[in-house]
Amino acid sequence: MTSSTLTAPAARRGSDYARLSRRVAAAGLFDRRPGRYAARIVLTLGAFVAGWAGVVAVGDSWWQLPMAALMAVATTQVAFLGHDAGHRQMFRRRGPSEVAGLVAGNLAVGLSYGWWVDKHNRHHANPNHADEDPDVGAGALVWTYEQATATRGLSRWMARRQAWLFFPLLLLEGLALHVASVRALVGREPDGRWRTPVRHRVVEGLLLVAHAAGYLGLLFAVMSPGRALLFAAVHQGLWGLYMGCAFAPNHKGMPMPTAEDDLDFLRKQVLTSRNVRGGRFVDVALGALNYQIEHHLFPNMPRANLRRARPIVRAYCAEQGIPYVETGLVESYRQGLAHLHEVGRPLRRG
Repeated sequence: MTSSTLTAPAARRGSDYARLSRRVAAAGLFDRRPGRYAARIVLTLGAFVAGWAGVVAVGDSWWQLPMAALMAVATTQVAFLGHDAGHRQMFRRRGPSEVAGLVAGNLAVGLSYGWWVDKHNRHHANPNHADEDPDVGAGALVWTYEQATATRGLSRWMARRQAWLFFPLLLLEGLALHVASVRALVGREPDGRWRTPVRHRVVEGLLLVAHAAGYLGLLFAVMSPGRALLFAAVHQGLWGLYMGCAFAPNHKGMPMPTAEDDLDFLRKQVLTSRNVRGGRFVDVALGALNYQIEHHLFPNMPRANLRRARPIVRAYCAEQGIPYVETGLVESYRQGLAHLHEVGRPLRRG
């Protein structure tokens, strides 16, 4: 949807979210889950370290290509831990959360934790808002008619075909995240101010250097240069694809509010988000982001509690007459691709 299809909220809207929060709190779903997170951290980081040990054991072999695919899965699961740390789902205090985020993001994955937190917080504050949400700003893909008609040259050619290019472009998402992380740490405005607010800039920079040195050093020590580069291409490409496929179902193709829409917090979050149905496998594969509505309403809710919050939120939305969108995984991609195709339609008329 390229223009807002949102309706004005009901009366007494200011108390709607508070009433829902009280119901969720009464169910104990804001309580931390230290045991579950301890197990998740040990298992996830254990699999990540074991995977790299397997890469060393396999040595200079073409069997490294399947290993690269497995490491893309492990890397994404570690990135999900960084996401949870950024929302303080693991710990209430900032200090432990930042340590976990820096280790998972900068050191293990090679992604600037501070840059990501700033960007992700702006997304949560105004989801799917073309002027406020950095995730739907014009870039390699465009999300509104206005963005599409403003394109020129190669960008215009891509916008016409972006639904077909979506998944291939995700293969470059991993590289784009690394580049954005470095630019966030070194980029300054013309007046000398840092372009991106990052609390621990020097530490983050050192951890990114350590990640790059360890990653490239291990690959070139274990494999021939050609296989090392091919491993990196497969690993980074599939990591970006997996990350994109985990985040794309959440908002793409959902309503996009504008400055004219008068929405309270509850409706802003629910109307722009989409849940993805599935069992425990989908929960693990998507880092529980398939409960996107609940996650956006309660960002610091532990991942393990989102499934239990779903029936409470869904019933409350039904009471309030608020559409609660939930689809299968394949259907979520179909809706997102249909939106991208529709946005490019004016450019295909010429």
